[in-house]
Amino acid sequence: MERLIEILEEIQPEIDYTTCTDLIDGHYLDSLSIISLVAELEEEFDITIPTVDIVPDNFNSAENLWTLITRLQEES
Repeated sequence: MERLIEILEEIQPEIDYTTCTDLIDGHYLDSLSIISLVAELEEEFDITIPTVDIVPDNFNSAENLWTLITRLQEES
């Protein structure tokens, strides 16, 4: 989870990712940020994020992202 927070902070450093639960809904991350984030996460965690998983629910918080990463790692 710590590495995930570091990656998020590289993309948007001014957000408190430990408490923010509306990264998408609150417009903290835009579409370009999400594309960058997906690429970073796939490389860092050796996963592939399917298009069907690129939805606000999975990207609204660091916790939700970590749940997605963990699930995808377990499935591979």
